[in-house]
Amino acid sequence: MSRCACIPASVVLLCASVPALAASHVFLIQNSGWMEPFYTDPASPFKPLVAEIIMAATAPGDPMVLAAFNQGLPGAPSPRALLSLKVDPVPTRREVVKALAALEVAHKPGGTALADTDLNEAVGSAIGTALGGKPGLVWLVTNNRNSPNNDQATALRNRDFYQLIHRGDAISKALAFPLQMPVRGAQYRANGLMVYVFAVGAQGARELDALLLSGRLQRVITEPAARLKPLDRDTLRLVPRKVSDAPGVAFSMAPGGVLHADVDAGTRAPAAKIEWNLENTIYPYTIASAALGARSVLGGENRAIELASTQVSKLAPGKSAPLASTMQLPVTQLPGTWSLKAVTSAGSAYVLPGRIELQLSDQRLELSQDFRQRMATLFPGDPLPDIFTPPAQIKGSSVALPIEVRVHYGVGPLVAAIGAALALLGAAAAAMLAMARPRKAYVTVEDELRTMQARAGTVQPIYDKAGNKVAQLKTTLFGHQLTDLREGAQVRLGR
Repeated sequence: MSRCACIPASVVLLCASVPALAASHVFLIQNSGWMEPFYTDPASPFKPLVAEIIMAATAPGDPMVLAAFNQGLPGAPSPRALLSLKVDPVPTRREVVKALAALEVAHKPGGTALADTDLNEAVGSAIGTALGGKPGLVWLVTNNRNSPNNDQATALRNRDFYQLIHRGDAISKALAFPLQMPVRGAQYRANGLMVYVFAVGAQGARELDALLLSGRLQRVITEPAARLKPLDRDTLRLVPRKVSDAPGVAFSMAPGGVLHADVDAGTRAPAAKIEWNLENTIYPYTIASAALGARSVLGGENRAIELASTQVSKLAPGKSAPLASTMQLPVTQLPGTWSLKAVTSAGSAYVLPGRIELQLSDQRLELSQDFRQRMATLFPGDPLPDIFTPPAQIKGSSVALPIEVRVHYGVGPLVAAIGAALALLGAAAAAMLAMARPRKAYVTVEDELRTMQARAGTVQPIYDKAGNKVAQLKTTLFGHQLTDLREGAQVRLGR
């Protein structure tokens, strides 16, 4: 376990690059002049909140870096590492609290002027230096004032910041949590702060999704996450409400988000009419308008889904709208009752996996009015809400809903198959016994009656009274016969 104190120059973020064996985290905590009330207000909950976020976001074994940032200047590098370690809950909490307790508002070198802020510099350093271009999560705690060199054109600076997020290939997913926190300092006052999390790389996005699914972060931050990226997928959720004109077919949603279509074995309905709830999951955006299209990909079949309406409009985040559809079932791909797949699935279900694809084109998103008002309250005078506008190149989005068609077969075919197998085994056993049991064969040679013992599958020579071979006795399951009979020999079967 390594520890870093205040390290100067270009290695301020990490003692060594964090390994990519677990979720790697970089926590950037702003301590520029604009943050003065968060540090100086005696009642400020800022540092305790940051500590709780760090502990909730990380899991044992995760590499993490805790760093303060403002704007880097000669003699005052930024970001500046406060802590670098692998998470071990008890000592980590103690060390995080200790590191944050010592953190104060930064000043410019050689004077009393408070430090400025450069969000782009901080995030870029975290991605390029701390993570070394490897996957991970970068957390940014800020009051949203991006003003390098005391630049008052914060709208322009914030646009630069969002260009880094939206147009940069390194960041695969980005969320923002606006939090209410009224504080008052000697020079400034503030109503709230923003917690950002940037997933770096595809693996970073999976780590962020797993964290959100665990619910650990939501126990500390109860506000919904505002999505910044991506805005071109998973913008809607399909929830089935009713199925009609499809006897023997039932739809349900599994906890993991997989749609189950349970089909009786005898059902051969060509289509099912399904009524859905179409829910907007892209908080804080309202889907002002979009064209809808849908397809089902099941069992090698790619079919269009007929929609009652091909338009969606004014769908606010978290709200839903009804959508009726007609969906073709892949009946030709389902095993017959007496097929091998059906027999082996008896008593359970034969599962045919696939997906339903929903496409939105000519999509137009608008920032919801409720979110605008909330941002205006938390960050008065800050133009940031305007910068939540989606990039112009995003004109559509797609949603994929996993589906499993499950056919339930009874045990009748299996019982019949077992019975047939047992019958075959019995017949085979009887045949084996018959072959193993000696049989009597009566053969007359030159008017002499002989009794021979023979097993099925054997051949025995037959000799005359002079000792000459005159024939062979061949025995099968079905009887005896004479072969290789010498010309003129007096040999016959029977008496």
